[in-house]
Amino acid sequence: MIRTALVTGAEGFIGSRLVRLLQAKKWRVIGGCQALDANSLPKLRGVEFVQCELTDRKRVQEVFNDYTPTHVFHLGAQSLPTLSWADPIYTFESNIMGSLYVFEAIRQMKRLPVVVSACSSAEYGHVSPSAGPVKESHPLRPLHPYGISKVCLDLLAREYCLDYKIPAVNLRLFNTTGPGKTDDAPSDFVRQLIRIKKGMQQPTIDVGNLKTRRAFLHVDDAVRCFWLAALKGQAGEAYNVCAARTHEIGEVLRTAIGLSGLKVKIRCVASLMRPSDEKIIFGSTKKIRQHTGWKPILSLKQTLLSMLEYWDRMM
Repeated sequence: MIRTALVTGAEGFIGSRLVRLLQAKKWRVIGGCQALDANSLPKLRGVEFVQCELTDRKRVQEVFNDYTPTHVFHLGAQSLPTLSWADPIYTFESNIMGSLYVFEAIRQMKRLPVVVSACSSAEYGHVSPSAGPVKESHPLRPLHPYGISKVCLDLLAREYCLDYKIPAVNLRLFNTTGPGKTDDAPSDFVRQLIRIKKGMQQPTIDVGNLKTRRAFLHVDDAVRCFWLAALKGQAGEAYNVCAARTHEIGEVLRTAIGLSGLKVKIRCVASLMRPSDEKIIFGSTKKIRQHTGWKPILSLKQTLLSMLEYWDRMM
């Protein structure tokens, strides 16, 4: 049987890498995008990109009717917590109503596809260091509209699995980074280093809090988890997807500087300090390892090297 994957959010950071992986696995891939903008789409032959604005219920239904996928990877979303505070209505329309339209379209299909949804560690909210690494059974207490929207997706997918027998699997993604990522500490450090290398910035890196600990997962490990979850994940289950160990942000910075070969000064900037910042974000991956055999492969050093190489090409 030929596997046909419909990937929502195919133009995004994780979605575009997932499209590449599925194509390498010889799947037929349909890339659902907000708009067919040639500048934002992955440059891939053989991938069928289709406009699919998730807040347009009629269009979502049309896409599912036209392509009848065997597998759906639901990544389309407004994914920035900061933007969710500024515009919670758009976030809820995109992430909650958009997801509802996706599951309603799937419910109408004669043959129900496997659905793997991109949920988030933001669903947990503040977790005491003593409770980590956090397990999937931990209470969901999000701190912002984005986190709330992902709790809704998590529960929505589970409800459609229970009530309509849709084989839905939820992946709660922790800090995921890699080539092309923006708006996180590793990408900020790496981009500044490349700017310094190219003479676009003085040899000083501006930083915020360097004492927190995060487990940064390479995006290629993350998309491999999506693929394995589609094949081996248990319907109705939620799984943490996280790197195997945490690193202090200062260690991430020092490693990136060492790999760059540059001599730079580090300057703490008050505007980069968050009013509240979790001391550690770390998830237990025991469940996903047991159910699918997945485990992260790429190290922090490999992740940072790939990011340095990417931004060196792009700038």
